[in-house]
Amino acid sequence: MIRQVQLKDAKQIVAIYNYYVLNSIVTFDKTPFLESDFVARIRNIQKKYPFIVYEENDTILGYAYANKWREKPAYKQTVESTVYVKYNIHNKGIGTKLYTVLLNELLASNYHTVVGGLSLPNDASIKLHENFGFKKVAHFKEVGFKFDNWVDVGFWQLKFQNTNS
Repeated sequence: MIRQVQLKDAKQIVAIYNYYVLNSIVTFDKTPFLESDFVARIRNIQKKYPFIVYEENDTILGYAYANKWREKPAYKQTVESTVYVKYNIHNKGIGTKLYTVLLNELLASNYHTVVGGLSLPNDASIKLHENFGFKKVAHFKEVGFKFDNWVDVGFWQLKFQNTNS
């Protein structure tokens, strides 16, 4: 079931995220987060943007949210999207289900553009974004350094067709 995030979900969400912090390049964070860090993140994001979870049998299997793209007021109708799925349950369509709901909520809220920033290589995330119509618009070489290696970052953009502003 997909539902809005609750503060009590922070413990499970941080466990999902910290796996990627410690074991992958999909995030450039290097130090694991505390549950309290995600309580604060949930509170901050929920003030303005959707934050959803995918739950089965009281277990969070993935989450997705939108957040501010950049600080300047002219960017207010552009958001950055984020999706994470529990590391051991990929290829079950959970990311697709989360993104379907998230993007529909963003479209209904009259956002104009959604940006996804992906560390590369990341075939699964590229496929997810491109399946939703995101187009690659930028590729920055060697802008992150993790696990003693330089990592590229690409940006994918989805522009909603029926927005005005």
